[in-house]
Amino acid sequence: MAAIYSLYIINKSGGLIFYKDCGTKGRMDTNDSLRVASLWHSMHAISQQLSPVNGCTGIELLEADTFDLHCFQSLPGTKFFVVCEPGTPHMESLLRYIYELYTDYVLKNPFYEI
Repeated sequence: MAAIYSLYIINKSGGLIFYKDCGTKGRMDTNDSLRVASLWHSMHAISQQLSPVNGCTGIELLEADTFDLHCFQSLPGTKFFVVCEPGTPHMESLLRYIYELYTDYVLKNPFYEI
């Protein structure tokens, strides 16, 4: 069975909103998770600018030997990304579902400021 190692939610300016570590090995401390989130935000922004394809929205999948990183960027610019085992199926639909849950929760919070 495929495993999800961690889930990140980043706001449009690169700040870490949410982080959940689901893996049992290689847990990161708070500073490392902040570094990963800001690094991914920067790489995503640079890839949008350097892409030869017009309308490119950035990196959606990063494949490595030991993990895959799937990313979904919403229209307001919030990024949702998950680090999982290589070859894990249906991560795009999972990220869209997490986005739906997030927006449902945030929009019902009367104290949330956009």
